[in-house]
Amino acid sequence: MLEEVERWLGRRSWSVADRPIDRLLAAKRAHGTTVSVVLPALNEEATVGDIVAVIRRDLMSEAVPLVDELVVLDSGSTDRTAEVAAKAGARVVARDEVLPRVPAVPGKGEVLWRSLLVTDGDVVCFVDSDLREFDADFVTGIVGPLLTEPDVAFVKAMYDRPFTGAGTGTGAGAGAGTGTGGGADGGAGQGGRVTELVARPLLNLHWPLLAGFVQPLGGEYAARRSLLERLPFPVGYGVELGLLVDALHLVGLDALAQVDVGVRLHRHQDERALGRMAAAIYRTAQLRLSRGHLVRPRLTQFDRTEAGFTPRTHPVDTEERPPMREVAEYVRSRRVA
Repeated sequence: MLEEVERWLGRRSWSVADRPIDRLLAAKRAHGTTVSVVLPALNEEATVGDIVAVIRRDLMSEAVPLVDELVVLDSGSTDRTAEVAAKAGARVVARDEVLPRVPAVPGKGEVLWRSLLVTDGDVVCFVDSDLREFDADFVTGIVGPLLTEPDVAFVKAMYDRPFTGAGTGTGAGAGAGTGTGGGADGGAGQGGRVTELVARPLLNLHWPLLAGFVQPLGGEYAARRSLLERLPFPVGYGVELGLLVDALHLVGLDALAQVDVGVRLHRHQDERALGRMAAAIYRTAQLRLSRGHLVRPRLTQFDRTEAGFTPRTHPVDTEERPPMREVAEYVRSRRVA
């Protein structure tokens, strides 16, 4: 197993510098591939506009037409996220307007799943909307292998994640199952606390072929639509782990890849938010290990109050959306066989 992972690292781990933009544009033209970028967002007015502006300027110009479609999927923001994103040049779609017959639930995976209904690209690229000092390399890096390597179907970004202080904001990752933009953990070094304490041990123990992924929970990844529409989407924080594990089973390790895009800066979450993320991620793994007769779990945490330690109990995300190919509206709109 170790030899197989090492072989994969040598064949399927690249740097963004390995594929200059001219090569990507030539491959895109040669194959007629279209690219959609999706930014899931919840109360990200401080950062979403800058991300949209960089993508528009660097990847959607007449000189560099790499991205065909840029959509911000707004998950019910109460700030100026939608206004800022639209002003910067994105098409903004409200979560609740997509597939209205299915009532929306809070969660990042929920909006990623719905985004397939409002985008058209052959390649779909997801980028978290709370990134700071955003660089277009995040998009070119993970889209690149999908344009140049026909046997690659799913690409994750890898990067360093310097810890710049915890935050308790109400945006991407804050709250039990309410976040849509932030990464699933905060911490120092290459990974984060939830990655190193939960996700990496789970993957190494149960899916050792995925042990080579530097950022298994990272929110920047791209995939072929033909793969995404066949995958179930956990509605909450477990979506990254769920998609990665299910993609492995569906298309195999050699169809998965990762690209080094440098450094990722974003808002970090407090320990309580991370605890809820960890529980959802563990549950996502558990569901994939055994899908029979499972009880919907809850996570109890404690606040210090005048009366002592007071329990606060939160539901853990366990709901999943079916593969998009099983949704009648999607099949009709795309004439899926």
